[in-house]
Amino acid sequence: MSRSASAGRRADVPGATTGAIPAYQRTLAHLTVRARLLTAVVVLSALTVMIAGGTAFALQAAETDERMDNSLSRAVAALRNIEAKGDEATKQPFSSVSDVLKQGVRGRIPGKNEGVFALLEGEAEWLPALETRSIRLEEDLELVAVLAQMDADTPAVPQTVSTSATQYRLIAVPVLIAGDPGLGLFVVAFDRSAEMSGLRSTFLTYSAVGLGALAVIAVVAWFVVGRLLRPIRLLRDTTRRITESDLSERITVTGKDDLSNLARTVNAMLDRLQRAFGSQRELLDDVGHELRTPLTIVRGHLELVDADDPDDVRATQALALDELDRMQRLVDDLMTLATADRPDFVRLAPTDVGRLTDDVHDKARGLGDRRWVVASRADVNVLLDAQRITQAWLQLLANAHRYSAPGSTVRLGSEVAGDRLLLWVRDEGPGVPADEADRIFERFHRGQADRISHGAGLGLPIVAAIAHAHHGRVFVEHPPANVGSGVVFVLDLPAVDLVDGEPQPVTEMVEYL
Repeated sequence: MSRSASAGRRADVPGATTGAIPAYQRTLAHLTVRARLLTAVVVLSALTVMIAGGTAFALQAAETDERMDNSLSRAVAALRNIEAKGDEATKQPFSSVSDVLKQGVRGRIPGKNEGVFALLEGEAEWLPALETRSIRLEEDLELVAVLAQMDADTPAVPQTVSTSATQYRLIAVPVLIAGDPGLGLFVVAFDRSAEMSGLRSTFLTYSAVGLGALAVIAVVAWFVVGRLLRPIRLLRDTTRRITESDLSERITVTGKDDLSNLARTVNAMLDRLQRAFGSQRELLDDVGHELRTPLTIVRGHLELVDADDPDDVRATQALALDELDRMQRLVDDLMTLATADRPDFVRLAPTDVGRLTDDVHDKARGLGDRRWVVASRADVNVLLDAQRITQAWLQLLANAHRYSAPGSTVRLGSEVAGDRLLLWVRDEGPGVPADEADRIFERFHRGQADRISHGAGLGLPIVAAIAHAHHGRVFVEHPPANVGSGVVFVLDLPAVDLVDGEPQPVTEMVEYL
């Protein structure tokens, strides 16, 4: 099979190419939202008018047919009553079919659009008086021919017969008399077209009024839809004016509908973008500054090193390695913060908090000359990432070591308060100034001591990121004056999958937590 033939067959498959998209869908795709909504409103309104009108017409037509059928049924009942009573003149049963037909026709006074006559052996035999005739059935030869074909077995039920002249709703009653071989047919008929003409006229008027109403709906909907879509146009115009250097544009919001909520959501998104871009620029500036300083130091010392002086070479080597280590720590910290928003940043698992407390205490003793004390231990199992929590907890302990005097006491502990797990560190250092308490968890924010120790200001932000990844938080507070000096950092985490247990004191409890 050739490739061209195969391709030709694939092209014949419906939906195999974009050309198979229905024309109306392609047309709608090029319309504006306003035009689409207007089209939908007009189409739905037109369908409503058509369905309502069609249903009402059908119900009225059925009611009209039922009214005619009831009248025809009464005519049959009247004829049967005449047959039962017999001849009025002789007071004897009828002896001929013609007499029955004569009495039946004379006893029926036709109403509007109604006619009555009798046929005997297929020929018109009896007619009502001329002045009582509403319609002349005997003059419609097509109708007479249809009726002449009926026999004695024809059921006497209402039926519809159409001729070139009009449409009839009629009933034909066969009449037979013992001893008379003739077959009579008593016929009562309504001109159904004439009966329906008034109804059709009414619904033609309804159709004209419906078309006018659709035109009014289209005009009103055009303005209403335009007003409803105004927030969308404002959104479009605002987004066009937004640039990388200017994210200050906002949408003016009025009302409390869905589109107003959309505008508020977009404004909130722009706020987040503006903060994100600002943080990004600030991050790039700070990273550039932090990396530029060690690079400048290393470059300066390498340029001035005396290659013939072994001591100078060793000193420059040590300094360069120290600065490179500092840059490596900075890069590692930035990588940690960069991955903090990823779903796999933390991997939760059941963790023995009491054992974790002891492990962190053992690791903290290697930080330096301090009196490391476990003040409380929560002997519970909680769902958390033990490695990340250890990283955050040790960062707080390293922070306490940095700001406290040699030989001072640094306390750590774990406690359960309701459905929260509290992991805390308390030192006896100078504390955190009130104006910096809310900023110390921001990236690259450095207090005075940080500047002295050349810190990059990323330790506490990493702690905050780990707490946030656990759906918790980290905060700082100062103990009451009667408890002592220093500062307390608290990791406040949800106690997920908490196993029954109570925090057990080891050496001392910190009552104010």
